[in-house]
This record gives sequence, structure tokens and C-alpha cells, in this order.
Amino acid sequence: MKSRLESNKQTVLAFYEVGLNQKDFEAASKLIGDRYVQHNPRIADGIEGLEAFIGQLRADFPALRAEVKKIFADGDFVIAHVHGIRVPGQLGTAIVDIFRLDENGKIVEHWDVMQPIPETSENQNGMF
Repeated sequence: MKSRLESNKQTVLAFYEVGLNQKDFEAASKLIGDRYVQHNPRIADGIEGLEAFIGQLRADFPALRAEVKKIFADGDFVIAHVHGIRVPGQLGTAIVDIFRLDENGKIVEHWDVMQPIPETSENQNGMF
């Protein structure tokens, strides 16, 4: 049997795949709890806000891909370090997403921090 931490990580990974990569709101909505609190100021709270966001991605960035590079779980929180590319061929964005899951393993809260990947770097370490 999977631990709760591992199960929570799998839920978040599934959310990236169906919600962001496939842009399938119906599938993504099954991973969301009764109340969804959004801290990204460009996305409205609640399941309606998520539906509008996924719809916007489908319309504006149909080839958008989110690749999880690292994922961590601690208590009810899952943190993912993600490489987001809106349009193939672009350098993309380094993203840290923080999710809180409820006692049923559903996503109920989200925060994010995003940084565009620059053309050049003062070091050779990469952003991932």
C-alpha cells in the first residue's frame, strides 16, 4: 500500500498530466477537493477558476507542456519544481508549485512562483 505522501505526489503528477498537458478539465476536476483556494492572482478561486484557466490554456497554448523535474511531499503539502513550456522551441519557465491536499488526498490549495529561463547564465548549473 502506498504511503499518504507518495499518494499525494501521484495525485499532483496526475493533475499536471491531465490538467495542464492534456488540458482535460473533467479529469483534472476529479483530483480537486470540495473547496479550491488559488493564490495565483491571475486565476480565480474555486473549480470554476480552474475550469476557466484550463480553457484559456487550451485556447491560447494548446501545445503547452509542464515537465515535473523534482517533487517533494511533506505532510499535506506537495512541492514540484517544474519546467513549463508554453510554445515548443521556447526556453520556457522554471516554476515552483506548492499544493495542499485534504485528508481525502484531493488538491484544495495552490501557490506558485515562476521565473523565465534566460538566454544566458552567469553559471553552468542550469535551473533544474
